[in-house]
Amino acid sequence: MQGRSEKEREIISFLYEESQEFRKLWDEHEELEKRLSQLEGQRFLTPEEVMEVKKIKKQKLLGRDRIEELIRGRKVGIPG
Repeated sequence: MQGRSEKEREIISFLYEESQEFRKLWDEHEELEKRLSQLEGQRFLTPEEVMEVKKIKKQKLLGRDRIEELIRGRKVGIPG
């Protein structure tokens, strides 16, 4: 949650507790990040691992887009 405002951190905490979809997306994003770090930490990657890295990056991007969409949706109507 680095680089987020206090308000955004509160929204994320709320959504994590209250939204099954958000929690699933958030946890999946964390798992993908761990796997990506493992792969990128290797000295050499097989062609299959290179493809896995690409797939993970796409999955992370799609998941992050949906997470941000849910956060924006929660911000609507909340006073500043």
